[in-house]
Order: sequence, then structure tokens, then C-alpha cells
Amino acid sequence: MRRTHLPDVTMSARLETKNEGCPMAESYRDLRVWQGAVDLVLNIYTETQGFPKQELYGLVSQMRRAAISIPSNFAEGKGRLTDRDRAHFFYQARGSLLELETQILIAQKLRYIADPSANSLIKRSEELGRMLNALIQSLKPGEKSRHSAA
Repeated sequence: MRRTHLPDVTMSARLETKNEGCPMAESYRDLRVWQGAVDLVLNIYTETQGFPKQELYGLVSQMRRAAISIPSNFAEGKGRLTDRDRAHFFYQARGSLLELETQILIAQKLRYIADPSANSLIKRSEELGRMLNALIQSLKPGEKSRHSAA
């Protein structure tokens, strides 16, 4: 199956944003974790273009939906007024991230994704997970720094 080339987007190759390092930046688009999640969505779309046609409504759909859910939940959470409400959506994003990791591993075992690509996607997912966990921790009451890097 022919793949349309999308650029390999990495979290380290990102434009600087205003409010860098502030977990509750002005816009959800300023969150590095949101930016990294969007990059991951693009990478998932690129990888799944080469999956067998019979997986279009199976694993391809599941992976794309899980991937899209991650930055979407960040955006929705950012729009909430309380830390508790924000955290709820950030937890949803974390669940989708873990769901996507599982699906990447399944696709790797089915040989739909080559080992180097799968390992790269898992690494990016783990990086996002660490950033997301830091963001969630910054929202918990009693945290010393409510503006830790995320």
C-alpha cells in the first residue's frame, strides 16, 4: 500500500512558544504536551496508511481515534475552570495514551509496523506520558510548584 509522506515530527523539533515551561499556559496550543500529542497523531496517521485494507475499520480506526483523543482531551481540559475538572480530562488523555501504546504493540506483533518505527512511537508516547504526569501533578492541591515543566 502506498504511503503519503508526512514529515517525521519530533517533540524536540518544535517552535518555541510563549509561556514556555508554564503548565497552564494561556492557550492549550501553548502546552508542549499538547504540541507533542498533535505530532504523535500525525505520526500515527503516517504509520497506519500502510496497514492492510482489512484493518481500516479495525486497528487503523482504533489507533487514530485513540491518538486524536489525546490532544483533544488536553484542549477540553484546558478550557475547564477548576483544577479538578482539568485533571479529569488530563486523566482521560493519559488513558488514551496508554490505549494507543497497547495498539502500537499489537500492530508491531502483527508486523504492520516495523520494529524501529514502533519503538520510536512508544518512546514518544512515554515522553508524552511523563509530561502529562507532571502536568497532572502540578494540578494537585498542596504541590509546591504549580508551574513545573509540562
